[in-house]
Amino acid sequence: MPASPSGHGTSRTRSWWGWGYADSHPDDTECVAMGALLPGTLARPLPIPRVADLAIARPGVAPPSSLAHLVTTDPEVRAAHAMGKAYRDIIRALRGRPGRVPDLVARPTDDREVADLLDWAGGQGVAVIPFGGGSSVVGGVEYRGDTHRAVLSLDLTSMDRVLEIDTVSRSARIQAGALGPVLEQQVRPHGLTLRHFPQSFEFSTLGGWLATRAGGHYATGRTHIDDFVQSLSVVTPAGSSTSLRLPASGAGPSPDRLFLGSEGGLGVITEAWMRLQERPRYKTSASVAFADFPAALEAVRVIAQSDLSPANCRLLDPGEALLSGASQDGSSVLVLGFESATGRVDERLASALELARAHGGRGGAPTATGGAAAADRDAPADAAVHAWRSAFLRMPYLRDGLARMGAVVDTFETAATWDRIPALIDAVRTEVGSAALKATGHPATVNCRLTHVYPDGAAPYFTVAVAGRPGAEVGIWDDIKAAASDVLHRHRATITHHHAVGRDHRPGYDLQRPEPFALALRAAKDALDPHRILNPGVLID
Repeated sequence: MPASPSGHGTSRTRSWWGWGYADSHPDDTECVAMGALLPGTLARPLPIPRVADLAIARPGVAPPSSLAHLVTTDPEVRAAHAMGKAYRDIIRALRGRPGRVPDLVARPTDDREVADLLDWAGGQGVAVIPFGGGSSVVGGVEYRGDTHRAVLSLDLTSMDRVLEIDTVSRSARIQAGALGPVLEQQVRPHGLTLRHFPQSFEFSTLGGWLATRAGGHYATGRTHIDDFVQSLSVVTPAGSSTSLRLPASGAGPSPDRLFLGSEGGLGVITEAWMRLQERPRYKTSASVAFADFPAALEAVRVIAQSDLSPANCRLLDPGEALLSGASQDGSSVLVLGFESATGRVDERLASALELARAHGGRGGAPTATGGAAAADRDAPADAAVHAWRSAFLRMPYLRDGLARMGAVVDTFETAATWDRIPALIDAVRTEVGSAALKATGHPATVNCRLTHVYPDGAAPYFTVAVAGRPGAEVGIWDDIKAAASDVLHRHRATITHHHAVGRDHRPGYDLQRPEPFALALRAAKDALDPHRILNPGVLID
């Protein structure tokens, strides 16, 4: 597998089986130290899996000569495209059971080649799985089933250029295969940014963000990728679709909305006009500690319903604060951050801190930067903010280390209105913890943080960790996922706020969506993908 797609500017090797870069994974000693924190885990970590040890079948189909130059059958490349990066995927790779490995991996370079590949696949009964960075944590980029003759992984990372920049309208036409760093490198010389930074930023693409309706790092305002879209270009088996580039429109249902969140099941997003912003020049941040978690929730609600619009407003419960190193005394921690391209933001932070302290928060000495140099660096953070940021970026690697120790680790997120948030969080802690104990015989750690906040609600993000049983990890993970989905449905919370539906969230999504909409979605699938080759199993059957 190539170390990186074109333009990425790094020679580091991506892990085929785990998160991120291969050289960033915890070593055996670190894995053992982490396992010691969860009673019942393995004495020694599972070995790093090798592609050479996998039973990868010979390709069941060959491309025509006209497309052969776009396609590879290399076993390592195929293995790296077999799954995403959910816990379920990591443990299957560690156990040598990655599921259906695609027969072929194609890397088209333009829309015409995408269309040609879809035409060929439709005629041959070959399933096509659109693939960006492969960072899906919901089973969104793998094939499950046996109804297709073969499987083609359609890797778009060779389509990674910023094609046009309109500095007057502050927008850009960008190919869908651009990874986050590749995209930002190309708009940076113009003093602009897309300002969409999910945790997977290094390892996910614009097309993946659009196809999954991804949520970014920022807590308020424009944080979902939907908010940045001016126009989409999509190649479907029934033809190509390009919407009119506009700042807004009331002309009937939006054609872009049909494909945003469609997860490659209706068409392949190939490029988009995206709204850009000036790079921020002024930044400031602080943390506030709370002895009482319900009081912290109330403080966050008041801040969200003000007009302050913090860029970061993450509330960590005591377990999450301890895990990240933001607090050692059992406190909940609120991480606040503000930024602007046009003026200082100190007063906005001061107002937010005043609201937090009025609800029992303590601490909160702000740090700030300002001026042109600040556009390329973060404000020097206090200890809690710095600890949280470091843990945020490191956490997926640590999850993989725990998986090597036989632990079962799940993360899931949701959103609900403020009136339901306290009971929802309590129910998840109690019921998911009980389900994990029942499935494993070991007590589980269930932590919560708020990742995004709105005037009318918030997005809680949960982490569950428990010692598993050797060889039974996937079944345990399934039990925990089912329990979590049941709690979310009963509390009228969404099945996902920013990780998409994929295959793992399908049961919850089927309950959430109205049936008339499901009927319309099935009709759209029939019209746009008559051979049913595009990412079978996502959204609808």
